[in-house]
Amino acid sequence: MNQIATFAGGCFWCLEAVFQRLKGVESVVSGYMGGHVDHPNYRQVCNGDTGHAEVVQIHFDPALISYDTLLEVFFTIHDPTTLNQQGNDVGTQYRSAIFFHSSQQQAVALNTAEVIADHWTSPIVTQIVPATDFWPAENYHQNYFQQNSGQTYCALVVAPKISKALTRFASIMHD
Repeated sequence: MNQIATFAGGCFWCLEAVFQRLKGVESVVSGYMGGHVDHPNYRQVCNGDTGHAEVVQIHFDPALISYDTLLEVFFTIHDPTTLNQQGNDVGTQYRSAIFFHSSQQQAVALNTAEVIADHWTSPIVTQIVPATDFWPAENYHQNYFQQNSGQTYCALVVAPKISKALTRFASIMHD
């Protein structure tokens, strides 16, 4: 039976492009979570007034890929030590967060964050919080890299994250 994982780690285009390539991931939907406005749109979230983070919701088969592995990929492809920022993307919508869907996910996330803390010189600022309502992003945000790989942001920011993941996780990624 498939499970759901929800992560925020900067721009959802970056996360989506990597997680879509993992064996055992059935689907990845870009969206918004963690805010106080129903049905937020991209402009509202970017203004920083809704409290939402840009997230990816990952539907995965735990028989093929573990939640632990998803977390390992997550902590590899973004900087969990920068508060409300990933590179030039700045604001609470770009915060690092793990939205857990069960007490088991919470325990694994807390343990993983503790273990990886030794690999960083600055403290981990990733929030580990219960999942709330998920609001899918507008259609043009879905499969963004696949449809816009030649776009400057995709070439300069998304593609290097994919390359980094391919280098580290080649055995669990699709070609």
